[in-house]
Amino acid sequence: MSPVRVIKTDILVVGSGAAGMSAAAASAALGAEVIVADDRGVPGGVLNQCVHSGFGLGRYGKEMTGPEYSEKEFRRFSESSSVYLPNCRVLSLSSDRTALVSDAEGLTRIVFTECILATGCTERPLWSLPVAGTRPEGIYTAGEAQEMIELGGYDTGSRIFILGSGDIGQIMARRFVQLGKTVVGMAEISDHLGGMKRNQEECIKAYDIPVILNSTVMEVHGFPHLTGVTLHHLDSGTDELIECDTLITALGLDPDRSLAEDLKKDDAYPAWLHFCGNADYVHEIADSASAQGEKLGRSIANNIVKRKKEVRDV
Repeated sequence: MSPVRVIKTDILVVGSGAAGMSAAAASAALGAEVIVADDRGVPGGVLNQCVHSGFGLGRYGKEMTGPEYSEKEFRRFSESSSVYLPNCRVLSLSSDRTALVSDAEGLTRIVFTECILATGCTERPLWSLPVAGTRPEGIYTAGEAQEMIELGGYDTGSRIFILGSGDIGQIMARRFVQLGKTVVGMAEISDHLGGMKRNQEECIKAYDIPVILNSTVMEVHGFPHLTGVTLHHLDSGTDELIECDTLITALGLDPDRSLAEDLKKDDAYPAWLHFCGNADYVHEIADSASAQGEKLGRSIANNIVKRKKEVRDV
């Protein structure tokens, strides 16, 4: 078994999405040593699968797609002195300010002064709800479906039902129609649509997506593949069978802080551990996540550079 390598850095950034890239670039620009670890093969995170427009207006004064926005941020990132470790999974963070990471070459222990978690967020799956029935193929979160279609080149069924009306659910409803599929309905448990007003106009209204408010899925049917769902109408108390071969869930997002949970004491995290982007809170737009990452990276780097100078001056 190969020995565990040890490398040192001022700042370890976990994740190279919009927030992670901007945090790393800002920190490196001020003279801090930065390592960025990401379990994907290329930077950008979910930006690379967001082929729709709606990015960059606040940060660059120009509307662009997710991949276009990612390219802009990557240019800043790649021109910095940050060390990028792709296909590198951070297995754990320890209280002694080290991270154990795994890549194709084996295990590495990264010793750092400060750590920034830019790990994004996780989607709530269908099974987070009390849903009865079988466990068939054809059920995906909206983000999973987006990645499958835009990055993997895979297909889904032709009759799509969407549970939840978050932004990504509305965006995917539009995308399915653009791909020639039938969106048979979108169910929302509350009495109004979620998401941004823009997506309601450009996705739901513009593409005439049927919306069923005050409703939720209670049961799924079919095996091995989905054949339909039972929709429960909260206002009338009645149930309705909806025939579909694909169920997409857009039930909400939660910041991904799984790496930090073992470090939490008395409901607080160590002072050296920082969160940015969707790992801090779910941002409506990537421009906001980038701006937050840049501000945080600059602040941390300033403190590190100042401490180094004080040591040299002693």
